[in-house]
Amino acid sequence: MNELKVFTIKKNIHEDNAKVAETTRNDLKKLDTYLINIMSSPGSGKTTTLVSTIKALKDEMKIGVMEADVDSDVDAKAVQEAGAKAIQLHTGGLCHLDATMTKQGIHELGVEELDLVFLENIGNLICPAGYDTGAMKNVAILSVPEGDDKPLKYPKIFGKVDVLIVNKIDAMEHFDFRMDLLEERVRKLNKDIVIFPISAKTGEGVGEWADWIREELKKWG
Repeated sequence: MNELKVFTIKKNIHEDNAKVAETTRNDLKKLDTYLINIMSSPGSGKTTTLVSTIKALKDEMKIGVMEADVDSDVDAKAVQEAGAKAIQLHTGGLCHLDATMTKQGIHELGVEELDLVFLENIGNLICPAGYDTGAMKNVAILSVPEGDDKPLKYPKIFGKVDVLIVNKIDAMEHFDFRMDLLEERVRKLNKDIVIFPISAKTGEGVGEWADWIREELKKWG
């Protein structure tokens, strides 16, 4: 296994985020590299979902992952072991990534030969929702134990993302969680959102999520 690279990102406060994000998208398009930004609360299963996704797609495409965290490299090692090229981004206490920080991570990861790159953003439902990272699609993960009322508490992120993954559905019977109520609440904020109920642990629903990625890459290419 290759040695894991850990990179401490440095924010350039003088660059306009929207401009950098659009430049990043254009640069990635020229390389045929598709970037997906994944956001969620801590403990929702972002890394486990990524590992399941990588295993479903790694025989068809070359995948990279940028794992953002305040510290530690545990998550990056997990996705690297699953078969993706990985880099750990340490944010130095910042609660989100913006386009400039993502651009630095892309440079350090090296994406020239990658078809698909995931950015695992910092774990919270507030700060990351306010920044365009330059990704082609934004995805939120909500786990069943968090409750079906999260869209009422954090409407911005659910109104922004293209996809909502509802993880840990294998635990549904143990929680007072109504999928129909969650969907109703989310669609009031975002009528075009795509929702995938999955269990990253058992693999249920991961195939449908992987199929969506395949179709998006085809349409984009």
